[in-house]
Amino acid sequence: MDAGRVDAGRVDFGRQVLILRRRRVAVRLEWRSIVVCAVLAVAVAGLALLALMTGSYRLGAGKVISALAGGETGLVHTIVVQWRLPRVCAALVFGAALGGSGAIFQSLLRNPLADPGIIGFSQGSYTGALIVILLVNGTYLELGLGALLGGTATAVVVYALAYRRGVQGFRLIVVGIGVSAMLGSLNAWLILRAQLEEAMSAATWGAGSLNGVSWDQVILGGAGVLVLLLLAATLSRPMRHLELGDDTAAAQGVRVPATRLGLVVVGVALTATVTAASGPILFVSLVAPQIARRLTRTAGITLAPAAWVGALLCLAADYVAQHVAPAPLPVGVITVMLGGGYLGWLLFTEARRRL
Repeated sequence: MDAGRVDAGRVDFGRQVLILRRRRVAVRLEWRSIVVCAVLAVAVAGLALLALMTGSYRLGAGKVISALAGGETGLVHTIVVQWRLPRVCAALVFGAALGGSGAIFQSLLRNPLADPGIIGFSQGSYTGALIVILLVNGTYLELGLGALLGGTATAVVVYALAYRRGVQGFRLIVVGIGVSAMLGSLNAWLILRAQLEEAMSAATWGAGSLNGVSWDQVILGGAGVLVLLLLAATLSRPMRHLELGDDTAAAQGVRVPATRLGLVVVGVALTATVTAASGPILFVSLVAPQIARRLTRTAGITLAPAAWVGALLCLAADYVAQHVAPAPLPVGVITVMLGGGYLGWLLFTEARRRL
C-alpha cells in the first residue's frame, strides 16, 4: 500500500491548512487545530502524571513512570496501576466522550446551550440506568443498555414535542429543559421509594463520581467511546455542512435525515456510556466545545479539540475534587460549579451582544 501523500493544496481557505490525500480520499486539517490538540495532549499528560503522583501516599515522577513501564513491583505498582490509573483513565475517556457529545449537539442545533444535560438526554440516561440499579441490580453492560435506552427514548420524546415543520434549536432546548425537569422529579421519586442502602448508593452515583471505577469499566467504556468517536469523525464533515442549514447541506449531497439521526444516536450513546459508568457528569459537554472553538478560532464546532478539552476538564475537575477540596467530593460537584459559572457568563455575554 502506498504511503499517504501530503499536499498543501492550491485553494485559499483563508487560513493555513494541511491536506492529506490517499488515492480518492482527502482530509483537510487546519494547522491551528493540530497545534491546539497537541498542546492539549501535553497538558493532559502532565496533569495525568500529577494525579498519579498525588494522594495520601505521595510518589515521585520517576516512581510513577517506572511503575507504568513495569519497573516497579509491590506497593508502588499497586498504588499506581491498580488504584490510581483506572480513575485517571476513566476521567480522560469519559471527559473526551462528553466533549464529543457536546460538540455534536451544539453543531446540530447551532446553539451554544445545546448540552445533553440541559436538553434532558443525560437525565434520560440517568433514569434508564437508575431503573436498572434499583430494580435489577444489573451489571455494567446492563447499566449501559438501560442508560442508552433511557437517553434514546428521551431524545425521541424531546424531538417529537419540539417538531413543528422542522426542529428549531431554541424550541428543542426549551422542550428539553421541561422534559429534564420532569425526569429529575421521577428520579427523585425512584430514589425515595428505594431501600435505604440502594437509595444512598444511587444518590451518590447520581452526583457523578469516579469512585469505584474499575479496569473492566474503563476497558469496556473506553472501547465503546473509541468506536463512537470514530463514527462521529466519519460524520464530522456532513455535520459541518448541516451547520449551514438543511437546504444547503442537501445541495452539497448530504443525506440530511440519515446524517442527523446518526449524529443524534452517536451523541446519546456517548452520554449513556459515561452515565452507566460514573453517573451524570454535567456541564463538561456544555463548556468543552465552546472553549475548543475559542482556542482553534474556527467558525463552527470541531470534534477533536472538543474531545481533548473535555478530557482535560474532567481530569482537572476530578483532581480538584479529590486533592484540592477540603474533603473528597464527586467530580460532578466540581463540574456543576464550573459549568454553572460558565453558563451565567454565556447568558450575560449573549444578552449584552443583543443590546
